[in-house]
Amino acid sequence: MVLTPSIPEALRWLCQATSDLQATSNDILHSCPNWVLFKVHQALEKALVAAVLCRGGAFVGHRGLMGMARSLEAEEPELRGLVLDVQWLCDCGVDGKATQYPSYHPFPMIPSEAFPSVDEEEVLKRAQKVLVTLKNHVDRK
Repeated sequence: MVLTPSIPEALRWLCQATSDLQATSNDILHSCPNWVLFKVHQALEKALVAAVLCRGGAFVGHRGLMGMARSLEAEEPELRGLVLDVQWLCDCGVDGKATQYPSYHPFPMIPSEAFPSVDEEEVLKRAQKVLVTLKNHVDRK
C-alpha cells in the first residue's frame, strides 16, 4: 500500500490512532492485557505512519514500530526520546502478532495468558504520551 504524503492524510491516520487508543480503555483491568497491548500497537502504528506522512515521505511498507520510530527520531530532532518510549512499550509486550497468535508462545500458552504482569495503566499512559508527541509534531507541520 502506498499512501500519498500530506497533512490531511496524516491527520486522518492520527484520528484513527486516537480512536484505537480510546478503545484500549475498554479493556483495562478486565483480564485481557493482550487486547490492551494489541490496541496500543495499532494506535502507535497509525500515529507513526501519520508522522511519516506529514514529513512528505510516502509510506510504502511496514518497517515496524521501532523502525519508524528510529527513522523519525533521526530526522526530526524534536522527537528525541521517541525511540526510548516506543522501545519501553515494545518491551512491555506491545506487538501486533504475539498479542494475538498462540504460535508466538510456548505450548500450551495462549496470548490471553502471556502477559499477566503488565501494568496496563502505565502502558496506556506511555502510549498517550507518544500519541501527544506525534500529534504535536504533525500539528507543527
